[in-house]
Amino acid sequence: MFDKLYDVNENTHVNFIGFTSENFRYDFAFVYTDNFFGKPLVVCMQTGRSSLLCFDDLDNLDYLQRIFGINEVEAEELSDFLKHRIPSVPNLAQY
Repeated sequence: MFDKLYDVNENTHVNFIGFTSENFRYDFAFVYTDNFFGKPLVVCMQTGRSSLLCFDDLDNLDYLQRIFGINEVEAEELSDFLKHRIPSVPNLAQY
């Protein structure tokens, strides 16, 4: 038996972005939703790895490395790029 936490249907905005740096190629999907406290779902289309990210997460390079399975240089590049895509929202109590 399960306790349902939520069951929501929503029209979302999805943005697919592919870009390259000097050394790497990136392909991401950004799912913007009214759920999850304003955090978009960021999906790496190459690996299938995903995470809900907020703007504050982008300064934690170790976290980005672990989530997306990338090295430090890639994490720095990805952080710089994501800072132009992830909205800065006030810290809200999450749970």
